[in-house]
Amino acid sequence: MRLSAATKSQPVICLRPTDLAREHGISTQAVRNYEQHGFIPPAERTRSGYRIYTEVHAAALRAYLSLVPAYGYATGGQIMNALHRDALDEALTLIDRGHGQLLRDRDTLAAVRTAVTHLTAGSAPAPARDPGNRTVGELAHQLGVTAATLRNWEDAGILTPARDPATGYRVFRADDVRDAELAHLLRRGGHPLEHIATVIHQVRTAGGADALAASLETWQRKLTAQGLAMLRAATHLHAYLARLDTESQTYGR
Repeated sequence: MRLSAATKSQPVICLRPTDLAREHGISTQAVRNYEQHGFIPPAERTRSGYRIYTEVHAAALRAYLSLVPAYGYATGGQIMNALHRDALDEALTLIDRGHGQLLRDRDTLAAVRTAVTHLTAGSAPAPARDPGNRTVGELAHQLGVTAATLRNWEDAGILTPARDPATGYRVFRADDVRDAELAHLLRRGGHPLEHIATVIHQVRTAGGADALAASLETWQRKLTAQGLAMLRAATHLHAYLARLDTESQTYGR
């Protein structure tokens, strides 16, 4: 599927950098940067050195820019780089991981909503089924963060783990795990540590759940928007792959 440049053996629609940039409201420098980073295929040059883009490049740019709101800048770039290395399975694995993370976020949000329901009703949240306490390493692995991150959250007042009297090591009980899951959710939503600490305090004290509910509603909208963005990205990515496949069959690349 690799495309090095537009062919001269067949008529193609030539596009200027401004044509690609105008469609998305970005600068021509951004288009050049995306080409440099491998997010779109390399362009041919005129004798005077000007870039010549084609509909293949336009499709690649649509695909990349649709991946950004769905999977983020870094992952979107990695997906396009993988495609341009003919590593389709690698690109699909990155996409699968993104969908997996979205599902985990939805599951966590549903669990926190249950806790909020109990808080709003004035009762304590039902304890989660848990096989036992967690060490800092075990909890970090469960959340997919580093132990240093959990210690930072503790310094910010988000987590308050007990200490093993014999070893002095941190011990995270069921309520601590709940607080960490909630903190992880809100952190991915872009909330600062100070705000998260306030929300966690509200959960612990079973009062003032309005702020927590508002945060969860905001995150719900973000998850919905991300899911829709994934659908749009799939459409553009499929269109780009189909165009690459057509180019490969037509020109034997």
